Amino acid sequence: MNIDLHGRTALVTGASRGIGKAIAGRLGKSGAYIIGTATSETGRNQIDTAFKGGGINGRALVLDVADVESVAALEETLKGENLKPDILVNNAGITRDNLLIRMKDDEWNQVINADLNSIYHLCKVCLRGMIKSRYGRIVNITSVVALSGNAGQTNYAAAKAGIIGFTKSLAQEVAGRNITVNAVAPGFIISDMTRDISGQQKEALLAQIPMGRMGETEEIAGVVLFLVSTLADYVTGETINVNGGMYMV
Repeated sequence: MNIDLHGRTALVTGASRGIGKAIAGRLGKSGAYIIGTATSETGRNQIDTAFKGGGINGRALVLDVADVESVAALEETLKGENLKPDILVNNAGITRDNLLIRMKDDEWNQVINADLNSIYHLCKVCLRGMIKSRYGRIVNITSVVALSGNAGQTNYAAAKAGIIGFTKSLAQEVAGRNITVNAVAPGFIISDMTRDISGQQKEALLAQIPMGRMGETEEIAGVVLFLVSTLADYVTGETINVNGGMYMV
């Protein structure tokens, strides 16, 4: 079944690579106008190149999701260009791994700001328009570690677990306005970071995954596409786990 998103405008953060790039591409090829963001001019140019190469209608913007002034500038740009996202995918995030006993305040605060506080700010940017039009689809990208925990990632796991609670609460607030809010929790996905894992580490990792392989970015993008489509009109407040059976709730 083809999913048609023509007439929809989607804001996808962290769209220059990895999962965000796959999501922006999948939604764009389904007809949505895509506003893709990256933290640097280099990333913005990468998004532009991907959009042109994929025949995707949209534009790229620089956005530091952890910086409230950068988010405010994005809001002004959207208003100035009369762009009203009715789909928001909060994908951008960072890691600053360390054991808690050694973790610096900056390592904690940077992850909380980029991975959790950013969702608060970006949802507020988009919600007013969604409420006014009585339509909206919000998808927040969390992680398997939000549910399982992971040594050395207390900051990341806390932020990603916070996303799940935020998702459930906001879903209850806006359901009556025909706005759905869901989360997707990827497991280990093939990306720039995971490609550097050593052979021994990779074997140990794959042993934890019943399907015996890491996921593809397109497999996450497919779930996001479902959640923003009419097929999921009655789905809200949910966290969809996409981890090859690594962690089953």
